[in-house]
Amino acid sequence: MDGIASSVPLIARPSFDRACSVVPSEYVQAWEWFLREEQRGGLWDKLPHRTNADSPQYPFRLTIDSELFPVSRDSGIFWPGRGRVNQPREKTFALSVHNSKRGAYPDVPPLYLEDGTWVLKYSSQSASVENWRDQDYNQKMINCMECGVPFCQSGMMIGGMASGCPLHNLVPETNDLVYTGNWKQAFLRLSKTHSFPEFTSRVCPALCEAACTCNINGEPVSTKENERAIIETAYENGWVTPQIPEVRTGKSIAVIGSGPSGLAAAQQLNRRGHSVTVFERKDRVGGLLRYGIPNMKLDKAVVDRRIHLMEEEGVKFVTNVNVGKDIKAEELLKQFDRVILACGASNPRDIKVPGRDAKGIYFAVDFLGQVTKALLDSDFAKVPYELAKGKNVLVIGGGDTGNDCVGTSIRLGAKSVIQLEMMPKPPVERTPSNPWPQWPRVLKTDYGQEEAIAVFGHDPRVYQTTVTEFIKDKNGNVCQAKLTKLKSEKDPKTGRMMMVPVEGTEEVIPVDVVLIAAGFLGSEKYVTDAFKVAINGRTNVDTKPEQYQTSVDRVFTAGDMHRGQSLVVWAIREGREAAKAVDESLMGYSYL
Repeated sequence: MDGIASSVPLIARPSFDRACSVVPSEYVQAWEWFLREEQRGGLWDKLPHRTNADSPQYPFRLTIDSELFPVSRDSGIFWPGRGRVNQPREKTFALSVHNSKRGAYPDVPPLYLEDGTWVLKYSSQSASVENWRDQDYNQKMINCMECGVPFCQSGMMIGGMASGCPLHNLVPETNDLVYTGNWKQAFLRLSKTHSFPEFTSRVCPALCEAACTCNINGEPVSTKENERAIIETAYENGWVTPQIPEVRTGKSIAVIGSGPSGLAAAQQLNRRGHSVTVFERKDRVGGLLRYGIPNMKLDKAVVDRRIHLMEEEGVKFVTNVNVGKDIKAEELLKQFDRVILACGASNPRDIKVPGRDAKGIYFAVDFLGQVTKALLDSDFAKVPYELAKGKNVLVIGGGDTGNDCVGTSIRLGAKSVIQLEMMPKPPVERTPSNPWPQWPRVLKTDYGQEEAIAVFGHDPRVYQTTVTEFIKDKNGNVCQAKLTKLKSEKDPKTGRMMMVPVEGTEEVIPVDVVLIAAGFLGSEKYVTDAFKVAINGRTNVDTKPEQYQTSVDRVFTAGDMHRGQSLVVWAIREGREAAKAVDESLMGYSYL
C-alpha cells in the first residue's frame, strides 16, 4: 500500500477519500468486470444476494480475491474494510458504483464511462499516508486523461459561439502533467500556446471547461484553476524568466494599445528578435486589463509583474501618448517598419433617451477606470466611496462589465443596486436546442450578483426591462428613471425577432447613479481616420478573413479593434496571430 500511495502525487489537504490511479490488480479486474457486465446487461442478476436481515441497505455481494464486498443498486457504494470486510486499516480500499441518472454521491469520486449510463470508480486510502489527495481534483484529472474527444482545446465556432480554447491549449496534456506532479513540464507545455495564463485564469469564462466532455455526465474538469496553479507555481519557483533574444533582426514594430492583444503581439515579436515599442494613451500600461477590469477580479500587481518581465525582455512602453492626436500616423510609419493597431473596441454604446444629459450618468468603463485609478494613485489608501456610497445605483447591461459595476458599487457602499437586462432570463440548464459542445446559454450568476444577494437578499437583475427616460432634479442630477417591460416580437419587414415595449408596464424608480454597460460599437473613429484604414459596418478595422493586414500597407490590426468586443483570451489569440503575420511580412517566414 505504501508503494502505491507514494506513486501518486499528493496534495497537502485533508480528504475523506483519496482517489488512486494505481491499485492492486484484483481491483482493476473488478472494475473491468463491472464495465463489461453492465454493458452486456443483467449485472445485478449475476451478483449473489444477501437476505434483508443480513443487510437491508446492501442486498448484493461481490467477491474480490476471496473477500466479500457489499454493494447496492440504489446507493451503489460499498466500503471494504470499513466494518464490513475484515482488513487492516492501512489496506482499506473503496470501490463505488452508481447509476449516474440517479444522481452523484459526493463522498465517492466517479469515473465517466463511454456508455454514459454508469459511473464507476475505485479508490484507496491509507492511514500511513500523511497527505491526502484531494478527491475532486483527482476525479477531474482522471476524467481528463481518459477523454477521447478533447473539445476543450478546439477553439471552434459552433452554433455562432466559440467552443473550446481559442489558444488551442493542449488541455489534456497539461492536466496530465499536473496530475503526475510534473509542474515545470506543465508550465513549459502551457507556455507553448499561451502568453499570459495569469490573466485568463482569473478573468476568462473558461471556454475550455464549457466544452469539456465531462459536461455530458457531470461537472467539467477544473482546467481554469489548474492553469492558475501552473503559472503561479512557475512564478513561485522562478521558472518564469525573461526570454531575451540572442540576436536582434534590426526590424522595428510599433504596437498601438497595451491591452491583452497588444501585449501578446509585443511579447511574440520581441522574442523573435524585433524591436518593439508599445504606445499607450493612458498613464499606465495594461489597457482593459488595467482600467477595464476591477482589482478584486484581476489584481493589478499581476499585470505589473508581467509588464516588468516584458521590459526586462526588451519591450519599450510609452505612456500618455495618444496616437492619432499626440503623434501622427505618418510619423510612426516613418519611424517603424510595421504598425499594429490594437486599440480595442472602446467606442461605448449609448442609451439615447430623454434626460440622458443628466449628471450622474456614466459609461461603465469610465466608472470602473475612475475607481481603479483612484486606488492606484493613492496606493490603495483612498477608496472613492463618494461615487456610490448611500446611493441608488442603476446598471444597464447584463454582461461581464455590468456584473463588475454591480460588484464595485456594492463595495463602494451603494444603498441599492438594480441591473437591467433587455433579454429574457436564461434557463438554469441547457435546452435541447443548445447541446454540448456548444457554449451553454444558461443562467450565470457571477461574483457581483452573488455579493448583491448576500448584501440585499435578492438577485439585482431585472430581465426584459429597459429605460425610457431619465428624470433630473433642479440641479440637473439624475434622480429617477422610467422603466418599461419588453417582449419578443417578429419584425414583419426583416423577419427577425426583436424586443419591443409592453404597454401599461411603465414604472418609475429612484436613481442617483446610472452606469451604462450596454457593450461597444467598435473602434474609435479618430484612430481609424488617422491611419486611413478601411472599416466594416461595425466600425471595426476590416481585413480579409483570418488575416491581420489592413487596407494600408505595413499596418496590421488585432484584438477587439479587429474582431469586435470579445474576451481576453480571444484578444491574446489575435495578438499572437497578428505577430505571426507581421513576422512573415518582415522575414518571409515565421516560426511564431
